[in-house]
Amino acid sequence: MIAPAPNHAWTEIPKFDVTVETYRFFRREGYLVVRGLVLPEHVRELSDHCDDILNGRVDLHEMVHLPKTTVINPQDYVHRIHQGHQKHELWERYLLYPRVLDVIQALVGPDVMAMQTMLFTKAPGSNGQGFHQDSYYIPTFPDSLIGAWIAIDPADTDNGCLWVTPGSHAEPIYPPVNGYGYGDIQLTDIDYVSGVGGHSNDDDDPNNTLKPIAKSRYAEEIPVVVEPGDVIFFGGHLLHRSLRNRTTDRYRRSMVNHYGNARSYTAWGGGNAQHILARGNTHLPFALPRFGTPCAALDPQPSVSDTGFVPEMMMATPGGVMMPQVPAEDDHSH
Repeated sequence: MIAPAPNHAWTEIPKFDVTVETYRFFRREGYLVVRGLVLPEHVRELSDHCDDILNGRVDLHEMVHLPKTTVINPQDYVHRIHQGHQKHELWERYLLYPRVLDVIQALVGPDVMAMQTMLFTKAPGSNGQGFHQDSYYIPTFPDSLIGAWIAIDPADTDNGCLWVTPGSHAEPIYPPVNGYGYGDIQLTDIDYVSGVGGHSNDDDDPNNTLKPIAKSRYAEEIPVVVEPGDVIFFGGHLLHRSLRNRTTDRYRRSMVNHYGNARSYTAWGGGNAQHILARGNTHLPFALPRFGTPCAALDPQPSVSDTGFVPEMMMATPGGVMMPQVPAEDDHSH
């Protein structure tokens, strides 16, 4: 087993407390912005890392799955990089950033599975991404997917910020006409969609049939304007997109991570055994952090969802009377 670093800087980061009103907003609107959640010195580290990538000071061959003999121009390959936490220590640290996990744990925890990292370096003139729902790509059962969009640069309507459709988290996941994608096909009258999430220099997104659904049912689509260190959280059903970077001199860089409740089953990305147990505990398989970043996987403890943390619960006796009883013990440790 990989031992966690005893004096890791992440163990010194102050906890972020989530309020009831914050929880209510997320449940009501389907998204949440937490200002300044990533501390300034850590935003600088992420920004410096992006600079290193864009200037060829990071070997991208493994991260973009190309042979060592391939000549890489970073500008051609780094609009979006997936799953860098499996190759680079810094990515794993920010996937397991404690203040982000504090919010995730309050919203979909107490047991948190860290699943995906993506780095977007949206260059001047780059395309946006059309309307989509994240659970279309990453289904979890029970449904618990949540994204954390970490702003590395200022993001606004000029350089292609995220746009969200408040309240659309109440929608089902619309399945694909054909090809890859998950949807709620058990709903007999559900629309099947095509052209979802495509990259286009046309912000009208004419080939995306999810767009008319969003536009016909919701009066408002809003830009989420953020500063470096702000984090946008959004559920897997939320309809969202981004538009083109219309500037000539400003990047829009962000790290976007995905999480789920660690007790949700997923087949995505090789299944639960490939995803890190970030907080709490689980009865399902999980992965260890490859670079020893402190997290629950290195020292699983009983969580509030384990029966060991509930001294009594209301249950029926053999005679049919409802009264407090000590629950059966069940060891979920690994």
